[in-house]
Amino acid sequence: MGLVLAAINLRPAVTSLGPVLEEVRASLGMSAAVAGLLTSVPALCFALVGFTAPLLARRWGTGGVIALGMTALAAGLTVRPFAGGTASFIALTALALAGIALANVLLPVVVKQRFPDRVGAMTGLYSVALNLGASTAAAVTVPLTGAFGGDWRWGIGVWALVAASALPAWVLLARERTPSTTPSVPVTAAPALRLTRNPIAWSLAVYFGLQSTVAYVIMGWLPQIFRDAGISAGTAGLLFAVTALLGVPLSFVLSAVAGRLPRQSGVAVIIGLFGLAGYAGLWADPAAAPWLWVVLLGVANCSFPLALTMIALRGRDTATVVRLSAFAQSTGYLLSIPGPIAVGILYEHTGSWKIPLAVLALLMVPQMIAGFLAGRDRQIG
Repeated sequence: MGLVLAAINLRPAVTSLGPVLEEVRASLGMSAAVAGLLTSVPALCFALVGFTAPLLARRWGTGGVIALGMTALAAGLTVRPFAGGTASFIALTALALAGIALANVLLPVVVKQRFPDRVGAMTGLYSVALNLGASTAAAVTVPLTGAFGGDWRWGIGVWALVAASALPAWVLLARERTPSTTPSVPVTAAPALRLTRNPIAWSLAVYFGLQSTVAYVIMGWLPQIFRDAGISAGTAGLLFAVTALLGVPLSFVLSAVAGRLPRQSGVAVIIGLFGLAGYAGLWADPAAAPWLWVVLLGVANCSFPLALTMIALRGRDTATVVRLSAFAQSTGYLLSIPGPIAVGILYEHTGSWKIPLAVLALLMVPQMIAGFLAGRDRQIG
């Protein structure tokens, strides 16, 4: 229950913002470049805070740190809608995302600790919950905003209640300090220096970083791409929701299957080809076949659960997975930071989505290469 409730809350802080980003920008006086910075805040928080997760977990246990993360998330989402300016809005977003960052790194560890014989299936389960949270927030934020008289602040503020629902389970788990929740091997058994010299760890980090780049650009800008093509805000939100909703069945099936395969290289390449086709379609004409484009991108989004599955599989033991998850996710998120900012700047200066979408399509090529290398049948530890 704790795993599912935490996973549901890993994306609404971001996906609830995209459909009303135009209204937020107008209300706060936010430029497109600053909005691009806002879409990079998740990657920055996940990178910087993610590095601290293993150390915090050694001190307070996995459950305690996730409980801390859920508390920060609920607090940030509660206060963020009432921010008086751009700076405070971004700061409160960062607080919420810092909480998500801790859970991002530690949930694969929870799977490895509690379900060592069902890594693929359990990764699929919380990927399903993650996508349900993401798609629901994207689909219903605009209707919620309308129900509250068109005030976007209430439309994004209600997600604080969902975040608070995850707290009781993790408060209980935080009190449990049994061998099943504390790594039996010291974290120092897999030092960061060794990972920085390991090609598998770097392949995972690069793959995670490239999929994060396109994911956060899409989460931040896809509804705007459709709105600029003449599609209504409500429909744009629904279209974006499809990209996440498709991940509900696909993530579970893909993680379960990938977890049983000795190699995941072919899966990573196939997923990348779907993404390449989706971005090419958006580049040609977003309004020509919008439902097809989002279906293709929805399949491409399965690179996230695939990356998590590979992290859990490449680590030989729990202690290694803790360090590998922190290294791959934090390094990957650092690599992804420039992407959303660059997209915002390109969009503002060209007034078109042609160049940004061409860049996203091209990024699929190195992503497929990194995924191919990360998916080889090798282990660390």
